[in-house]
Amino acid sequence: MDIVVAAKATLGEGPHWDEGSQYLYWMDIEQGIVHRYKPESNTDEAVRLGGYVSCVVPRIAGGLVITLQHGIFRFDWNEAQLVSLAETEADPRLRFNDGKCDAHGRFWAGTMRLADDGPTGALYCLDPDGSLRTVLQGISISNGLGWSPDHQTMYFIDTPTRTVMAFDYDLDSGTPSNPRVFATIDDGSPDGMCVDSDGCLWIAHWGGAKISRWHPRSGQRIEEWKLPVSLVTSCAFGGANRDELYVTTARSGLSPQQLRNEPDAGSLFVTRVPAQGQPSYAFQG
Repeated sequence: MDIVVAAKATLGEGPHWDEGSQYLYWMDIEQGIVHRYKPESNTDEAVRLGGYVSCVVPRIAGGLVITLQHGIFRFDWNEAQLVSLAETEADPRLRFNDGKCDAHGRFWAGTMRLADDGPTGALYCLDPDGSLRTVLQGISISNGLGWSPDHQTMYFIDTPTRTVMAFDYDLDSGTPSNPRVFATIDDGSPDGMCVDSDGCLWIAHWGGAKISRWHPRSGQRIEEWKLPVSLVTSCAFGGANRDELYVTTARSGLSPQQLRNEPDAGSLFVTRVPAQGQPSYAFQG
């Protein structure tokens, strides 16, 4: 793994490759910062919005869609302007976390607890018509999302369960059903993830210092990539051929001794991998 941005992010998260602009967007959630990295020029720009800024996707009509603590907003990078698209109940125990669009441009994002007060979060879907649906409830830390290349399977992680769940997925209606355990992870906790063009899952291990790759039919781990930092948060395919894996990491909660042992914690990493990512999707609303 190579470091492309030595940001020392407190909680680096939410990498998303924008096919149109060829930017890799990513966040520092706890510092309220949105980053965009341009591989062609090896430059990283950042905008501080404050609060919890947890995920970002492009919007087909222009600009970006981002999540703050209790809502989903349209964001214009050049004007640094936020416009509300949908809001959840302002529960101070919760914040939004990971999010992603399906192939029909619906924006999926979930919430997580800020303290250990039980499974009070949910998974939401923002449809292109602007309506917000609650799809799953009783979630502790809503995290990685992904879909199979044929869009018939949806994957979802609730981190404290240490499981990756699979659902049958109806793309026309945006409805998951038939939940089952796809994989259980005990070397670290499953965090963010992405799915490649062969249907394999790439999962970040929080506390496990690695990214692992999983076969979609056998549910078995195929291989893994080690990192020099323990808190690995998420991953996304990018680059002109979508064969570069970008990985976000964190330093939140590490002791002074751990930080001395992991000076690169909070960096954005990249490595070329023997796989190709699926196209990323913009919000259609």
